[in-house]
Amino acid sequence: MGLPWVRLETSLPTNPKTLALVEDGAFRAFSAYICGLSYCGAQGTAGFIPRAALPFLHARKSDAAKLVEVGLWVECAGGWDVNGWNDFQPTSDEIQARSERAKKAAAIRWSKNTAKGLGGTIADA
Repeated sequence: MGLPWVRLETSLPTNPKTLALVEDGAFRAFSAYICGLSYCGAQGTAGFIPRAALPFLHARKSDAAKLVEVGLWVECAGGWDVNGWNDFQPTSDEIQARSERAKKAAAIRWSKNTAKGLGGTIADA
């Protein structure tokens, strides 16, 4: 299940890994990191970035190598894992549980409004 958003740590601009990229002028690699987070969230990959996804992250192999070098990505079979993904992003189970709670709460609100005569559709008005 994909996410409509991903979390970013407020210390990201001053993180030593980010500062190492900036010092090397590797702004494209930093952009690829942010796009990679977005990709993983949207695709529900739990932090995995397949090699074939690099063009969609506006990245090159050299950008990926730089991200591995500073420790933001970890090379693995078929691509890379975002280092620390599970520490900052909700898991699929957490997303599913949150969705179920929201649906139940909405159903309760809807049933209360219907019982009070507040439910219905625009066509009913």
